[in-house]
Amino acid sequence: MRFVKYVRPVAVPAVIISAVAPKELNISDSLSIKGVAKTVAANAMSYYSGTPEKFVDLPQPYYWWQAGALMGSMLDYSHYTGDHSYDKLIARGLLDQVGPDFDYMLPTHFGQEGNDDQAFWGMSVMAAAERNFPQPDPNVPGWLDMGANIFDSLAGRWNTTACQGGLLWQIFASNPNGLDYKNTVSNGGFFQIAARLARATGNKTYSDWAEKVWDWTEGIGMIDKFGNVYDGAHASKDCKDTNPVTFSYSASIYIYGAAVMADVTQDKKWTERTERMVEASRSFFSPFENATNIMYEHACEQVDKCNQDMRSFKAYFSRFVYAAARYVPSIKPAIEELWHTSVEAAAKTCTGGASGTQCSHKWYTGAFDGNPGLGQEMSALETIQGLLALDAEAPLKGGEIKTVRAFADQNAVKGDSETASGPAPTPTSESDSAAGSQTEAGTHTSGGLRRRTVPVKGWW
Repeated sequence: MRFVKYVRPVAVPAVIISAVAPKELNISDSLSIKGVAKTVAANAMSYYSGTPEKFVDLPQPYYWWQAGALMGSMLDYSHYTGDHSYDKLIARGLLDQVGPDFDYMLPTHFGQEGNDDQAFWGMSVMAAAERNFPQPDPNVPGWLDMGANIFDSLAGRWNTTACQGGLLWQIFASNPNGLDYKNTVSNGGFFQIAARLARATGNKTYSDWAEKVWDWTEGIGMIDKFGNVYDGAHASKDCKDTNPVTFSYSASIYIYGAAVMADVTQDKKWTERTERMVEASRSFFSPFENATNIMYEHACEQVDKCNQDMRSFKAYFSRFVYAAARYVPSIKPAIEELWHTSVEAAAKTCTGGASGTQCSHKWYTGAFDGNPGLGQEMSALETIQGLLALDAEAPLKGGEIKTVRAFADQNAVKGDSETASGPAPTPTSESDSAAGSQTEAGTHTSGGLRRRTVPVKGWW
């Protein structure tokens, strides 16, 4: 156990936010932004039927990874607005999926879990760690330790049998189509988690891995000299057949990872890389001359080919670019130019359904397009609430990161919080990681963090 020092947490008063219809949004008023975010967050959570006692999979056609992504959106909502009313649902959602080795390799979801899926849960886990989000179960490691476990699991599948490295899209033979494809969302998720662990722990092994994954992605041609992030390439062709399709979420995952590395290393190259990718991301705006600076998913949106996954991509695009501005302030003018227009456009589409607040997909239409869904709500939510990102507390690191047991609405009592002391989470060695590249699940040890215990469900 790394948690040895008990401290008394400070009770946090409840924040009361009045819901505001999205069409009434005033982007210059933080209370208006929070009120609209509250409305859209409720819309998004209407797709999730879990409780503070039990995680429930999202209904079809939504996949398991998107539940992890939804938890990330709601972690942002809690942190940016101060409204903690969903915190117990979020904690349960995250903790019920940890898996037997506390690395989000969950046997019940192996049929649909790829490296990108695990990475999306991992990015949400890292957000929880960096914000001291409550982790009330003493039988489960803290968020930071589980972030390290996820890193170890991903590193164990670094595959050098083709393309000189990289993660395959899929993990298991039951998903054979992705076992011949190395994609940027999987490798970008690994890159970002490594960068965030480097910042959180100060452990150079993580920053070395972040450098390695970036160098591989750029060297193989999946990131070009202009900062475009392409979808992937086939291992059977030694990754010489780069798929030129670009998606907003892949770009943003690398953008935020690069921005974090700029903070970790203070090396100007990471600032320049972040700036270059943000500039290249202008391709995801202005679909028509009369829709200047409005965000869209150009690979699929105008031709009505976006699937349920793709309809959520703008959520992660916004989430990570807003967050990147903390470490690379030079991108703020681009955010003001592009995202502020998109925020207002997104809000104008949130007039559907019986509530008159459901959001839709095509923001450039200026109205609800009759196409609601979870991804549409998440995209609007992250784009709107991201306006508050830089006013919220910065991600914590080092000794600031603790395991907090109490929720904001609980009375503070002794023992509700534990301070992480001792060495930071240590990744497996590169040689150990490489040894797992031929296995389906990349089995390897990670010290005392991988305790096979049954989580206790009654923690509040």
